[in-house]
Amino acid sequence: MARCGAGLCCCCCCGERESRTPEELTILGETHEEEDEILPRKDYESLDYDRCINDPYLEILESMDKKKAQRYEAVKWVLVFAIGVCTGLVGLFVDFFVRLFTQLKFQVVQSSVEECTEKGCLALSLLELLGFNLTFVFLASLLVLIQPVAAGSGIPEIKCYLNGVKVPGVVRLRTLVCKATGVLFSVAGGLFVGKEGPMIHSGAVMGAGLPQFQSISWRKIQFNFPYFRSDRDKRDFVSAGAAAGVAAAFGAPIGGTLFSLEEGSSFWNQGLTWKVLFCSMAATFTLNFFRSGIQFGSWGSFQLPGLLNFGEFKCSESDKKCHLWTAVDLGFFILMGIVGGLLGATFNCLNKRLAKYRMRNVHPKPKLVRVLESLLVSLTTTVTVFVASMVLGECRQMSSSRHSGNDTLSLQDLSEDVNSSIKTFFCPNETYNDMATLFFNPQESAILQLFHQDGTFSPVTLSLFFLLYFLLSCWTYGISVPSGLFVPSLLCGAAFGRLVANLLKSYIGLDHIYSGTFALIGAAAFLGGVVRMTISLTVILIESTNEITYGLPIMITLMVAKWTGDFFNKGIYDIHVNLRGVPLLEWETGVEMDKLRASDIMEPNLTYVYPHTRIQSLVSILRTTVHHAFPVVTENRGNEREFMKGNQLISNNIKFKKSSILTRAGEQRKRSQSMKSYPSSELRNMCDEHIATEEPPEKEDLLQQMLERRYTPYPSLYPDQSPSEEWTMEERFRPLTFHGLILRSQLVTLLDRGVCYSESQSSASQPRLSHAEMSEDYPRYPDIHDLDLTLLNPRMIVDVTPYMNPSPFTVSPNTHVSQVFNLFRTMGLRHLPVVNAVGEVVGIITRHNLTHEFLQARLRQHYQTI
Repeated sequence: MARCGAGLCCCCCCGERESRTPEELTILGETHEEEDEILPRKDYESLDYDRCINDPYLEILESMDKKKAQRYEAVKWVLVFAIGVCTGLVGLFVDFFVRLFTQLKFQVVQSSVEECTEKGCLALSLLELLGFNLTFVFLASLLVLIQPVAAGSGIPEIKCYLNGVKVPGVVRLRTLVCKATGVLFSVAGGLFVGKEGPMIHSGAVMGAGLPQFQSISWRKIQFNFPYFRSDRDKRDFVSAGAAAGVAAAFGAPIGGTLFSLEEGSSFWNQGLTWKVLFCSMAATFTLNFFRSGIQFGSWGSFQLPGLLNFGEFKCSESDKKCHLWTAVDLGFFILMGIVGGLLGATFNCLNKRLAKYRMRNVHPKPKLVRVLESLLVSLTTTVTVFVASMVLGECRQMSSSRHSGNDTLSLQDLSEDVNSSIKTFFCPNETYNDMATLFFNPQESAILQLFHQDGTFSPVTLSLFFLLYFLLSCWTYGISVPSGLFVPSLLCGAAFGRLVANLLKSYIGLDHIYSGTFALIGAAAFLGGVVRMTISLTVILIESTNEITYGLPIMITLMVAKWTGDFFNKGIYDIHVNLRGVPLLEWETGVEMDKLRASDIMEPNLTYVYPHTRIQSLVSILRTTVHHAFPVVTENRGNEREFMKGNQLISNNIKFKKSSILTRAGEQRKRSQSMKSYPSSELRNMCDEHIATEEPPEKEDLLQQMLERRYTPYPSLYPDQSPSEEWTMEERFRPLTFHGLILRSQLVTLLDRGVCYSESQSSASQPRLSHAEMSEDYPRYPDIHDLDLTLLNPRMIVDVTPYMNPSPFTVSPNTHVSQVFNLFRTMGLRHLPVVNAVGEVVGIITRHNLTHEFLQARLRQHYQTI
């Protein structure tokens, strides 16, 4: 009564409404369901990883002999190799143009700076640098406007896809073009982003699109290749493509395989491991072959394994006391891991706040605002880099020989990659600018400087560089441009590690330590604190350094950084996944969740179909629901009385009787009302006339019924029969015997192709579709609202039994949540029916019922009930 509060009339109405029983309110259609305040959005669809073993699929198995199976497997290996090669070529394309645009920009700006330093026109040099950077960033933002999912690194999206969530447009060819082209403009535009992260997304798109031999973005790409047309097969190829992207980026094929296993795929099998490794190898050596040939002119030498090469770590031959690392250094590495975890958690916290601000204030506005934000970040970054190099940099002395203390720089002894990146901006002769050397170079060159040069950067420069890079890279990640996070995190962490090495040498007197090792450990600590990866990142860094002796310190540092960061928040990719409301499933549930059963989390409101259903009923169901799977059921007529009496032998879940009655009543009411939504008014009138003039069928001969039952394994029950007022409760709410699961895509395909039979015929006369015909429209099945059904007779019947999955995975209502979760996740399920002891379906479990937020809400309800 207190909720009315708007006058006596309203209160009376409320009182009358609440005085009714829940059953009466449901039957009258006056129920009010409160909205669930759960973070995961329900508009994200799941992928159909579970194989549907129906009649068309069994026909393929029967026709496939040993030779066909071998050819099928051989084609899969060829495609895996092609995915790796194409991913490597994409990496080559990105790397070539990034180098071209970056060299062009720096050559023009460097000449201008050197000339304007004497003439006093540095403002003109700044304008030239702004012109280059703003133009490149503007082009990158425009490409993201064309395909918004191309923004960011793409790793959160691919992680969601491999977890079983369908992110719209994430693996389309248009996304690949915008991603690969946009990231080269982002990197060349001077933003603190990397090109290695988007390589993972690019490889995944290659894995998804290449085996299909067709494109939705470009319709002209259309080949008749009916194989691998399922989410299950595409998942395996996407896993291989994502691993190939990591392998091409870092020259780490084993690390790419482990990345796909650890961070990507939720569902794995032994046969997939070798294919993923083979694909990663193909990507690594394809990129290595072309880069080595183009850069060194030595084709077949394989000298550049990845886009990011850490170089060789070794002590100077003249320094006999130098070691890459010792057991004493492990203590410092652990402390660096703790600090790296704290810094990573701070980075993630700030970036999360920025992402929330963008979601509330930037994304709802016109798309031009996103472009302006990207230009603002580019403007700020460019001005900061230029001013910091001019004002904050130190001019350090260059020497022609290397002292034993490694305090000066020898230009003759250093490799060309490191030596050529020395910048003398704003400094007199024989000196160089240490801040400009870090800022006015590609990020890969700056990382090599921090890894392989001793005594070239002052602690003040390293501190300021770390602070500026930390803040600007945190602001940059999340704007509407393709952007990676691996390289900025490595560079930021390398500056932190190099700073620690300088402090240990200067204030503690540890002259024997190798600065490059501390820079590498600092990079690992910060990157691990941001992304929270362990196994795969350890192997990636080991493969990138070509130094197996770094395995132990890198592993310890990453573990400590992850544990420290996990005390405060999640990894950066998980944070962005949660902000988008993607129902991502974790590896396992908490121990406390075993207090819940399947009956506590299942969805009892079922929308079902009968084995033989009229077209008008199927159209009504598909038009009025958004479900992607429907239980195929028959009414258990023989057990009506026992069910209504609550006999536990007939229904061992008697507590579901009330909710089942509510569900059935609401379902019957919804169907009777939705009949009016059939697309053709002419057919609707014909249906009404037919129903009005329909006479009760005459009793048929028992022998004739038995003959017809040969072709009809299930009773011909039609859901368009609305309950009559004379029906008893037993007739209204009969138990539903579960026979299988039919997908929305399968029902739409059957309607689109006119698969049905008339009442005067048997179901054997219904046309049969092959497996290729059923999957011909994959992955974009037609929508029920777009089908032209005016030529179909709504009284025709569709036999769904040949196309349903007759043996899906099911669980008992009393199954513990941990068992449900493990079954759902390890088998890659999308729908999990809950069936009681006598085969009656009482609910269904989907991905949203297993998310952490949903389980927590159900656990709170469980405690309140207790």
